[in-house]
Amino acid sequence: MKIIVAGVGKVGTSIAKQLSAEGYDLTLIDTNQTLLNDLVERYDAIGVQGNCASMPTLLEAGVMEADLLIASTSADELNLLCCMTAQGINKNLQTIGRIRNHEYTDQVYGMIDVFALSLVVNPEKQAAREIERLIRFPGFFRRETFAKGRVEIAELRIDKNSRLCDVSLMDFNSILKTKVLVCAVVRNGEAIIPHGMFVLKAGDRVFTTGSTEALSSLLKNLGIITRKVRRILLCGGGRVSRYFAQAMAKTDVSISIIEQNRQRCEELAEILPNAHIILGDASSQSVLQKQHLDECDALISCTGMDELNMIISMMAKSQGVPHVITKLSRLETGAMIFDSLDVGSVVCPKEQCCSTVVRYVRAMENQAGAAVSVHPIADGKAEALEFIVDSDTLHRGEPLKDITLRQNTIIAAITRGSKTELPQGHSTFQTGDVVIVVSSGDHVIHQLNDIFR
Repeated sequence: MKIIVAGVGKVGTSIAKQLSAEGYDLTLIDTNQTLLNDLVERYDAIGVQGNCASMPTLLEAGVMEADLLIASTSADELNLLCCMTAQGINKNLQTIGRIRNHEYTDQVYGMIDVFALSLVVNPEKQAAREIERLIRFPGFFRRETFAKGRVEIAELRIDKNSRLCDVSLMDFNSILKTKVLVCAVVRNGEAIIPHGMFVLKAGDRVFTTGSTEALSSLLKNLGIITRKVRRILLCGGGRVSRYFAQAMAKTDVSISIIEQNRQRCEELAEILPNAHIILGDASSQSVLQKQHLDECDALISCTGMDELNMIISMMAKSQGVPHVITKLSRLETGAMIFDSLDVGSVVCPKEQCCSTVVRYVRAMENQAGAAVSVHPIADGKAEALEFIVDSDTLHRGEPLKDITLRQNTIIAAITRGSKTELPQGHSTFQTGDVVIVVSSGDHVIHQLNDIFR
């Protein structure tokens, strides 16, 4: 499949990296020749310097032969014009546009055919939705939902005082008196698909699969108290804060936003009449103390600087804020700091946008049997994928103990109707079942049959 990525900033580079790793034929367009030279060498792609919305540039990039164009520049208008021009040249081309400005949201979705868009992605809005989920269901560092909400994969961190420290997975459920499955563990930066004899250690990040009720019981039995969030402090008044505050506007949650730009404060005060808008520097300890940081139920650090967000989150943790969420714009930073610094839950808009694009690309390549959803976990070192078993799926009706899976791959859950089963040796899957797969291998899983050896 031939794919054009127009605009290779943070998001575009992340998309190019993932698609290159999966073996797609890539052409990159950007005005920065130095950046292009670096990426072309790194990802074995073709580079074209120029304006991605101009016809000559698109023709040079091979738009006539391309299957997909991803417009990911920092300018929404340029992305829209790029998609419209490219689709005007090649009527069979599919397009993905990165549109971030809230003023365009309604008209873009309402006129998606006019703008020649196959898919619209908004990284900041996706991040806001993830933050909303973490706030509504506190207690875990991260939660991913599958099978229409019936199955979740949630992340826990094991410390030296945890009941799970030095416990083998064989004894996991008997100790906690609940049915969950440990499908992945991150230890020393490495993602592991564990076996029954695997022993959990302090510092491990554990990804567990189960129903919402089972995961709630897990928190309760671990002694992790999750009180309802009633007062939230947001540091930074950018797009993520705006989208999140708008989503929470109809709830009884009190929201305060600290922003140091006066004009932006005035805009937020007009848009969010029920929120408290504070003009100030969120990195100042005195400003945070004036907002009674120690009395907040949750703090969300989402300024435009990763380093500042980490500092603010660490301050909040030191003050005993129960729920801390940190926005990071660089995956590499998240992977580096996650194990070493206590910054609470991490949300990365770029990662979520990249995941959406990759899922769409895989679905294009495999229209039948493609993953219903794809979620990167463990700092992107593993994936959780949701499939629906169809008539072409191998090994239907066979006990799992008789099926050999690829290395570093596990079936984490099987949902049949309203019932969810954590797989055991005698478990089987049938046509129509939803199967959740977790893999940390180097191979790409496009269809469910790809997991079988």
